[in-house]
Amino acid sequence: MTLKDNHQYKAKLVGTDPETDIAVLQIDAKNLTALEIGDSDKLQVGDFVIAIGNPFGLGQTVTSGIVSALGRTGLHIENYENFIQTDASINPGNSGGALINLRGELMGINTAIVGPSGGNVGIGFAVPVNMAKSVMQQLIAHGEVKRGRLGVEAQDLTPDIAEALRIDVPGGAVISRVEAGSPARKADLRPGDVIIAIDDAPVLNSSDLRNRVGLTPVGQSIRLTILRNGSRQTIDVKIESAG
Repeated sequence: MTLKDNHQYKAKLVGTDPETDIAVLQIDAKNLTALEIGDSDKLQVGDFVIAIGNPFGLGQTVTSGIVSALGRTGLHIENYENFIQTDASINPGNSGGALINLRGELMGINTAIVGPSGGNVGIGFAVPVNMAKSVMQQLIAHGEVKRGRLGVEAQDLTPDIAEALRIDVPGGAVISRVEAGSPARKADLRPGDVIIAIDDAPVLNSSDLRNRVGLTPVGQSIRLTILRNGSRQTIDVKIESAG
């Protein structure tokens, strides 16, 4: 690993998570300055951000732009997707670089681009730092990510489904199937239940539900807020291992 001052170090691989394309490396170096970790949940579309990387092997480069969108999923780049989209120039070689805000706080890890020629066209993606931090903590503790399992199949709460169920909420995940013997079955979750929050934080859609359950430490309990037959309920579920 080569730092900006051209000092080179042999890095130890602590662990990798191919599902999110995140790895933790360790180097034996002194007098390093840690980048302050921000809160990616506070990002808003239109916020200014700076991407740092090594595009095309040219050397350390910074580019600027704004947050174009949040919570991007369905790109089939990684198995667990919740990307920050930015128009800050990201090119091959930028992957693994920092996406920071104007206060110098880490907001994401640059990971992918969409472009017909493999170059920048103003559509780049970064893994939110809150997701990366959760992965990092598990990699440091276990050398791998032990993903949580709720044991349901779910679909997005669309306006048509919300109208059919006669509910008025901006988003959520509708349970279509509950696996036998799963944490969901033990907690008496049922097909037709609409999960609208986890630990009081709104659930946007089925991908959001999958991401958050998957990154919940095994053995930890979460509180689900659901709508059942139009009535709001809270249910505590103990997350089990997906593997």
